[in-house]
Amino acid sequence: MLDFSTFDHKKIKCAGIGEVLFDVFTSGPKIGGAPANFAFHCMQNGLDAMAISAVGHDKLGFLARDILASNFLPALLLDSDKETGAVNVSLDADGIPSYTFLEDTAYDNIPWNETLLNVAKKLDVACFGSLAQRGTTSRSTIMSILDNMKKNSIRVFDVNLRREYYSKEIIEESLKRTEIFKCNEDELPILCNLLGIKTRTCEAFNDYLQSRNIFCFIFTEGALQSTVFLNSEISVKKTPKVEVIDSVGAGDSFTATLVSRLLLGESLKIAHERAVKIAAYVCTQKGAMPVLPEELIF
Repeated sequence: MLDFSTFDHKKIKCAGIGEVLFDVFTSGPKIGGAPANFAFHCMQNGLDAMAISAVGHDKLGFLARDILASNFLPALLLDSDKETGAVNVSLDADGIPSYTFLEDTAYDNIPWNETLLNVAKKLDVACFGSLAQRGTTSRSTIMSILDNMKKNSIRVFDVNLRREYYSKEIIEESLKRTEIFKCNEDELPILCNLLGIKTRTCEAFNDYLQSRNIFCFIFTEGALQSTVFLNSEISVKKTPKVEVIDSVGAGDSFTATLVSRLLLGESLKIAHERAVKIAAYVCTQKGAMPVLPEELIF
């Protein structure tokens, strides 16, 4: 079972590990990357959060450092000879994004070093996904961070499937290092097929996760609803109707808010309500890291 009561609310250290990249819209680049988005929204919800990635010696790399600093998000961005990660984003008529990823970028090549080891030993919470694991160097580094975290820490696997940048091996090895798992309605059937789960429902998938001692499953269904399984509890919330500008980063804000609020001692019901409201707000803003209004945080 998953117990959040052991955490000191004033000293929770968390990190988003993996891609720091730029979502490049026709209007210009917006900083993003699911783990960095997670860290940013954890910070807005009151945790001591940081982003861990790598950037290049290029314009976008310097811009990443400047933007994260201006948003007061601590970031350990290791230097890389590769170019900074970027994604060309196009939006359909409903504001739903599609992505074209640059390959073999800085975040694919995050090097393992003594600094990361020391950071890992202090972490209470870490969020990671599958995208940055497409590079073998970053995959090894991410696994090393997860394996060296504090005892009884919580590792959040937001699977974030993109194109062909995942495999059964990546999913299996990641699940071995997971306490909280998150996916959406498009990813669920793919995961069921990879893992040999015949019944393609969130309930069946939750049973599978619990058989692997993973007792929190976050399942989002876009504009319809979201479901959270926590130990023996189930919470279902409808998605609010809002005027969507773009949905980039909404899922990351949802996960970050839910996890942060559970760690801070809120009930599943209250934490889920907050997550739904904040994700809806992010959909009404451009980019993945909007500053939240105070009424959504307190």
